[in-house]
Amino acid sequence: MRMHIHPTRTAVAAVLALAVSGCSLVGTGDDESASDPAGGGDEAGGTVVLVTHDSFYLPEELVADFERESGYDLEQRAGGDAGALTSQLVLNTDSPIGDVAFGVDNTFGSRALEADVFEPTDLETPAGVEENALPGDDEGALVAVDTGNVCVNVDTTWFAERDLDAPETLDDLTDPAYEGLFVTPGATTSSPGFAFLLTTIAAYGDDWQDYWEDLLDNDAKVVKGWEDAYQVDFTQGGGKGDRPVVTSYDSSPAFTVDGEGGTTTRALLDTCYEQVEYAGVLRGADNPEGARAVVEWLVSPAVQEALPSSMYVYPAVEGTELPAEWADLTERPSDPWSVDPDEIDANRDEWLQEWNELVSR
Repeated sequence: MRMHIHPTRTAVAAVLALAVSGCSLVGTGDDESASDPAGGGDEAGGTVVLVTHDSFYLPEELVADFERESGYDLEQRAGGDAGALTSQLVLNTDSPIGDVAFGVDNTFGSRALEADVFEPTDLETPAGVEENALPGDDEGALVAVDTGNVCVNVDTTWFAERDLDAPETLDDLTDPAYEGLFVTPGATTSSPGFAFLLTTIAAYGDDWQDYWEDLLDNDAKVVKGWEDAYQVDFTQGGGKGDRPVVTSYDSSPAFTVDGEGGTTTRALLDTCYEQVEYAGVLRGADNPEGARAVVEWLVSPAVQEALPSSMYVYPAVEGTELPAEWADLTERPSDPWSVDPDEIDANRDEWLQEWNELVSR
């Protein structure tokens, strides 16, 4: 939830138009290379352009430290949500819009690889990065920077006030007891929305359309993006919505603190879809050395430790310390849903087209 608001969570807007093409990213490190983000320093210099999704945010002092220690000036360019960013990268493969990109995730990564958007980074990465590599990325073009799970969240206070048990499963969302309570971002306009669609495809297989018909018959609301769902319609995100069930993240409860050491929301751990976000050097970059320095910086201890509080995501690098309160406020699923990237790549357009026809009826 990049409560800052990580849209990774935001959308895939151009996906359908692009034929429904898409992507996103993650990392960490405590080795020697991570302490020298410039990767050598002597040749460092000039401007390096980082293109990201709109939810990318790191503290200004961190960026200043990178520029001082590496010798590069970092120019950041937001490219929309994760899906829109990926589409831009794919459409501009022969004329890259920057030197390095952050924000392509595991639902869109295969499309970026197929379009040959990135070149191998050829970096020594800290433990945890390789473990989160995108399946099929044999050349190591994408470096994992952060992880998370897209999960249905519930407003626990809303249900407690009504002495009503909250839903726990995907099936529960179609139960008449929860009619009109669920809001989710759209699959064609939001990356978390697309992740939720993939969750239902993983869970119900060829019957996923039947599930969505039941979901819509139960007055599930589909909105454009994660921010619309969480901050407008959800009863806890912005505080004025009327829907106590929403598609968000497993880290979202850390955002809805109650001022007494607890949280007012809970992620439903049987409804989660694993998400990894990646960074990579753009093929044909004007400043490839600077681009590699940025990728290495993103998996450095300083950035990894800042990710939870700046973007509400989990660091990819093993051993990175989390905010102490996260131990009590958040919980991660032990067995999240997933779909093979090759299967996503082969069916993305068809699934999105079919989903769009369903929700447009």
